[in-house]
Amino acid sequence: MNNSVWKDFRQDFDERVGNLVAQMTLEEKVSQMLYTSFALTRFEIPEYNWWNECLHGVARAGTATVFPQAIGLAAMFDREMMYKVADVISDEARIKHHIAKDKEDFGIYKGLTYWSPNINIVRDPRWGRGQETYGEDPYLTAEMGIQFCKGLQGNDEKYLKLAATVKHFAVHSGPEADRHHFNAIASAKDMEETYLYAFERTIKEGGVASVMGAYNRLNGEACCASDTLLQGLLREIWNFDGYIVSDCGAIQDIWKDHKLVDTPETAAALAVRNGCDLNCGHVYEALIQAVQDGLLSEEEIDISVSRLLLVRMKLGMFDSDEYVKYAQIPMDKLDSDEHHAISYEAAVRSMVLLKNDGLLPLKKDSLKTVAVIGPNADSEMALLGNYFGTPSVKKTILTGIREALPDARILYAQGSVVDGNPPEFMWGETVDSRISEAVNIAERADVVVLCLGLDCLREGEESGNTAEGGDKLDLQLPLAQRMLLEAVSKVDTPIVFVGLVGSAMDYSFANENVNAIVQAWYPGQMGGKALADLLLGVRDFSGRLPITFYGSFDDLPAFDNYSMEGRTYRYYEGQPQFSFGYGLSYANFEYSDLMINNEEIDAGDFLNVCVKVKNISARAGAEVVQIYLEDVKASVRVPHYSLVGFERVVLNAGEKKEICFEITPEMMSVVRDDGSRIIEEGEFKIYVGGFQPDKQSENLRDQKCMKVKFEAKSSKMIKAALFQK
Repeated sequence: MNNSVWKDFRQDFDERVGNLVAQMTLEEKVSQMLYTSFALTRFEIPEYNWWNECLHGVARAGTATVFPQAIGLAAMFDREMMYKVADVISDEARIKHHIAKDKEDFGIYKGLTYWSPNINIVRDPRWGRGQETYGEDPYLTAEMGIQFCKGLQGNDEKYLKLAATVKHFAVHSGPEADRHHFNAIASAKDMEETYLYAFERTIKEGGVASVMGAYNRLNGEACCASDTLLQGLLREIWNFDGYIVSDCGAIQDIWKDHKLVDTPETAAALAVRNGCDLNCGHVYEALIQAVQDGLLSEEEIDISVSRLLLVRMKLGMFDSDEYVKYAQIPMDKLDSDEHHAISYEAAVRSMVLLKNDGLLPLKKDSLKTVAVIGPNADSEMALLGNYFGTPSVKKTILTGIREALPDARILYAQGSVVDGNPPEFMWGETVDSRISEAVNIAERADVVVLCLGLDCLREGEESGNTAEGGDKLDLQLPLAQRMLLEAVSKVDTPIVFVGLVGSAMDYSFANENVNAIVQAWYPGQMGGKALADLLLGVRDFSGRLPITFYGSFDDLPAFDNYSMEGRTYRYYEGQPQFSFGYGLSYANFEYSDLMINNEEIDAGDFLNVCVKVKNISARAGAEVVQIYLEDVKASVRVPHYSLVGFERVVLNAGEKKEICFEITPEMMSVVRDDGSRIIEEGEFKIYVGGFQPDKQSENLRDQKCMKVKFEAKSSKMIKAALFQK
């Protein structure tokens, strides 16, 4: 055997991997299945740490451009911009990797295998990690996830730019405090209709290199060692050929917390046999003993280690940099003004205007004094969200407004801490002392910008500081902030309420007592500049909600109930405060000439839908055209309607464009109880507009969606029952 084939960049990747694995000992193979992979000294292969993060910028690896948190990126409803953001992130990741490699720094967060994006569905707004996702809708999540993965992985015919990872597979969305031992019960219908949709599409259409398993059990099986999920669904049905990685500590959970097996050796063997190739943790050290004990074969080890080495081959790690175009990215692109400008643009497109009684846009020339109030007004932490990098430039809301209004007097009061509880703060300072200061400057100002919400220390992952380990206890603002809001709202000065938070909250009091509401999410390093330009009308709002703001906390099902009944806009029966897909602009748009290519179709046919959109205002603006589909006479429970298309379109004053969509057979199908998909004979409705066709959105926008009907003349099965080949 030619022992050097694996070094030859001209050879096929699979041939090279086979050549290398054939020379490795069992101990060497197992050493590569830990996220802290050991150096293979006799092959002159250095150690490698697989763990890297980039939800909204290269995270935990020093200076990097920070974009809006993922939920804000979803609110853009903009595929092109999502790709651009991911392309910038992968540029910076590549640069950082090559700098570290040149310095022989092989530590954590220096590699090219990135464990992003998070494409779990936000079924409950209490979930602290909802901020990491693209919201509650499967279609929007898939569309955003596909573009993000493509932007990370690049378009080279031979080499990957980065290796993206979709997570957490599957049905993972809180409660955080229970994730290491919780058994999520989900029906085949809910899994096919909601939970698995984005995973399937990012794998098949996004070409994602990796999948991360979830901590929890699903219907009794540990997700990181599930024959049903990993071997059956991913490998055999979806033909996924990349690598699967456990969430960190999840293999230990199999025996320690889920108690499905009794020993680390058995847990490790179970996970590998069912398809989990890489252990974020150290339980796979037991694989050597597991092979010796006959719990699995060395040939099964070979399969996993081959997948891992293959992705490193595709990343160009074993080839000279001169042959890998992504190794040539100029160093001066890192943390560049160009990248900051893209972060700013993403922040502008992500913010959602929820209410405006005419106060906005603010008239710059008439503003002599502006009061900027609230614990998030000058908070750098509130810009970042979780899993963040270190930005060299940070524009807080206060900074952004000061820079945008150099001739006005800007007054600032914190008003409260983010989650302080009355009656006393540190050093005996009372709530009233901070509130009175805020009220005082509010009374002296022409307008108040009131910045409330949370930050990643109050909502986030299990390690968060909240009582529930990262999740929100309810949807209320913290008590100290509610007291501040109530006090400031009694002043006659107009108020712009700005919510910096990672998910839905209860804005009912604000909605009744302030003039304008902006959902700013965690907007990234340029958030303050973006908000200031939006408030002053330099830019227009175009963001739309990727989640539902529920009418009442009492409307939510139990947090540990994974049924979709009563959850998200597709199944919620109540009246929301603000609906999925909702958002206002300064410009106004008119829809006309809604056309379909056929009013009667055979099951399995595609349907083309076109509509004309006109900007009927005196200024340019961007509209997010949305199309929803309703199955009127389904034989099983179906969503009220589902998003099946969207397009962000920029129109000058008076400009009109025709926007067309294609409705696929799968979009027309219903999911039966066994998880199969069938197009049923009967009537369908299509709705098109700048929001979903619910009464609340129509009332708030003072506009109705256009609609048209068509009929399927026959039935057709288009997908077999879930988990059946």
